[in-house]
Order: sequence, then structure tokens, then C-alpha cells
Amino acid sequence: MQKLLIRLFAPTLLLILASASIAADLDRARPERLGMSSERLERLDAVLKSYVDNDQLAGQVVIVLRNGRIAYSSANGMQDIEAGIPMQDDTMFRIASQTKAIVSSAIMILHERGALDISHNLERYIPEWADMQVAVANENGGYGLEPAKRSITLRNLLTHTGGMSYGSGPAAEKWAEAGFQGWYFADRNEPVGDTIARMASLPLDEHPGERWIYGYNTDILGAVVEKASGMDLNSFLKQEIFEPLGMDDTHFYLPEDKRGRLATVYRPKVGGGIEARPENNGMQSQGMYDNGPRVSFSGGAGLLSTANDYAKFLQMTLNGGELDGERILSRKTIELMTSNHLGDIPFRDGTGFGLGFSVVTDLGARGSLGSVGEYGWGGAYHSTYWVDPQEELVVVYLTQIIPATGLDDYAKLRSGIYQAIVD
Repeated sequence: MQKLLIRLFAPTLLLILASASIAADLDRARPERLGMSSERLERLDAVLKSYVDNDQLAGQVVIVLRNGRIAYSSANGMQDIEAGIPMQDDTMFRIASQTKAIVSSAIMILHERGALDISHNLERYIPEWADMQVAVANENGGYGLEPAKRSITLRNLLTHTGGMSYGSGPAAEKWAEAGFQGWYFADRNEPVGDTIARMASLPLDEHPGERWIYGYNTDILGAVVEKASGMDLNSFLKQEIFEPLGMDDTHFYLPEDKRGRLATVYRPKVGGGIEARPENNGMQSQGMYDNGPRVSFSGGAGLLSTANDYAKFLQMTLNGGELDGERILSRKTIELMTSNHLGDIPFRDGTGFGLGFSVVTDLGARGSLGSVGEYGWGGAYHSTYWVDPQEELVVVYLTQIIPATGLDDYAKLRSGIYQAIVD
């Protein structure tokens, strides 16, 4: 009888044990239990819906966590206006540069394990990046080349001081000729490591470590992850971050059974309103996340995700590297990632940059609600997020419009959340 019971219940027991190793879904609580006002959050809800009602956005999904629980969430408007599909809590979005924080975390996982060190030079992992040249603009509208003063370090790449843009510097024409102008990789039919090795033949826009320049830094780090781990970037992120945190809806490319959940990309129309972007497969379009080559994994801008999934990732960072018993990084690593590393390098008023995140250093100089130590970033399709450790707050806001001209929803979102804190 005992053996029979074991045979009967063993599969159930194994399922329970397996489920225990995966992060649970986020819990919801009444806002008042989390120090927020339901009445005041209704103000925020009305403001966010107004952007849909006024035909400025097709829709949006927002989630606010306080003390690790959902204080507020909303799915407004339409995922696809033409098809009549409403926005849902589990609608999937192109999160673009929100990919950067996840890949930066992957680098720090490898740093903790001794598989790499962020002080190492990039050429240690990708030899093609040795002996780089820098394009220096001249008075004739052209440029000259000079040897880089120093090697690019992994820390330079994490802080966007590697010296490369998205192909918009003095040698922009040369970058364009080589096929590097813009952050979109989903249409590339080659592994990202090969792409990044070819990129090394192009001149930098600045000497490494001297200026903050937004560019291919984190795509290069994605190739470093592959070199240091011996795994492709997709597999590494799934094994080390997505599966432990229960981020089941975060992918580089859309699984077949989730094709009906991807939000349509819109653009402003001349004279007002919005319209769906054409299917031209470019970076400012519906893209090739569904029917593209599915070969290139862009560490800088390639992921699809949901508000709930991304909130789990951010809550892990707020918890000091752990969520529901699954430790991804150490508390001290998170502290290092969310500290300002720029020193005297200019950035934005009241804000510095850490290892994958912007970091608030002076609230008055920044001039908007929040806290010193707050960290975050956003994505090209008009998504944004931030974490406020002082307030135990996580915010994820996802929508799909490019370019986002004439919109002030970020400011209204921030004001609406902080005015609702009443504890």
C-alpha cells in the first residue's frame, strides 16, 4: 500500500517542488494597506485614460508595486484598434531599451561567479575591439582618425561611456554603409556575436571613459555574455533570470501561441490622432518579432515583455537581488549597479548613471517628484519604469507609440503616483 501511494502521489509532489522554485505571481492588496489612497489613485486612473480618450495613445498598461505588492494596475484602451482587441494586463510589448537593465544584470551574474570582471578590457572577450580608432570632427565637416587613448572596459559599456553611439557620430556615413545606424536587430540573419565583431572595424565617436553616449554599449555586452558563459544570450537569460523569476512572457521573439497578445505600434498623424505604423519591418514599425529570422539577440533593445513580468524583475532588484526565495544577485551587487558611476562626466540635471540604470542624485536639481537613489530607464516605444527604494515603490508603464511627440504622460504618471502616497 505504501509503494502504491508513493506511485500515485509522486508526480504531484514533484510538481509542487518544481513550482516552489519558480517565483510566484505578484500579490494585490488594497492601496490603503500599502500606504496609498484609493481615492487619489482614481485621479491617476482618469488622467491615464484621458490620453486614450483624446486619441493620443491607443492604450497603455501600468502597474505600481509598494512593499512588494500590487497597489494599482490598469489596462486602458486598445491593444489593436483596427482589429478591435482591447488592452489586457498580459498584453505583450516591445520593451526596447528596457532590455538593457536585464542584460546588465546578466553581466553582473557572471561578474559574481568570476567568469568575467567588469574592470576587464572588452578585447579580452572580443579581440576585434583592440586598438580602436576615434573619429574626430574637423572644421570642413569631415573627420580625422586618432588612436583611442585607452581600451574600452566592460564598466564603460555598463555606464554608456564606451565611446560609441547608434551610428550618429562624426563617422555616421561610414557606420550607415556598414549597416549600423539604429538599435533594431530583429531583422539581422546572423548571431549577435558576429555582428558585434564586425562593428569593431568602425571608428568610435569619443575616447572611452570620457563622455556619456547612448549607443550599442549593451548590445556589445550581450555578445560578452555569450563569450563568457558559453551560451547564447537567449538561453542564458532564460536560465538565470526569466525562469527563476517566473518571467514566462519575456522573449526575444514571439512564441506562436502568443501572437495574439502583441501590442500594435502606432504613430502620431499629421493634424492629430494616431495611426498604426506600416509593416515595413524597420525599427519604427511593427517589426519582425513574429516572422523574422529569429537569429539575432539584441542585448540593447530586443526583448518583448509584459508589465507584470518586468515588475517581477524590478522587485527583485528592490529586494536586494532576490524574489520569492530565488536569489539572482547579491545585495552588494545591486548597490553597485544603482550607484552613480559617472563622476564628473556630465549627464542630466540631478541624475547620474549606474550599471544599467539612471540614478537620481539630487531631487531638486532634477525637479520632479521622486527620491534620491531612485533608478530606472525606458524604451523607444514610449515605455518607462523606475524603482524608488526610499518609498519601496516599483512602477512599470508600457505603451507602443513612436515617435512620442507632444505627450506629457510621463510627468502626469509620476505626479499621480506620488500624490497618492499617504502614509
